[in-house]
Amino acid sequence: MGKKSDGKVLAQNKKASHDYFIEDTYEAGMVLTGTEIKSIRNGRANIGDAFATIRNGEIHIHNMHISPFEQGNRNNPLDPTRTRKLLLHKEQIRKLLGLSKQDGYAIVPLKVYIRNGYAKLLLGLGKGKRQYDKRADAAKKDAQRDIQRALREKQKIAR
Repeated sequence: MGKKSDGKVLAQNKKASHDYFIEDTYEAGMVLTGTEIKSIRNGRANIGDAFATIRNGEIHIHNMHISPFEQGNRNNPLDPTRTRKLLLHKEQIRKLLGLSKQDGYAIVPLKVYIRNGYAKLLLGLGKGKRQYDKRADAAKKDAQRDIQRALREKQKIAR
């Protein structure tokens, strides 16, 4: 039996890099019920407002929206934003718990993808950005764009 290929990113949290400095990432499996995996494979997941918490030594994701599968049956979950359990090693959960207790740190979902047939969620340990940090990042992006534009213009003139 051959190795299954890695799939593309099915859902991404674009606001995460804008609102947080991502310091570390962890890959977690998800406990899904019914036909949720079919909806995820169709790209019907949204993690824009999702966040993760740790309770009783287990990590859960809240507000992750997985739309019900259209051809689903009675095993379709009724609540698309229900709390879902994530699968991580105990040592990783302990490390995340210790780091997330510090001021300004949060566990942020970054992207959902399929690896070897299983749905995976990439979690990031993020430190919240202040308003001036966001402005500095925007200024840096603008400067990079100006540099690239100037280089393109210089290449056009050289031809």
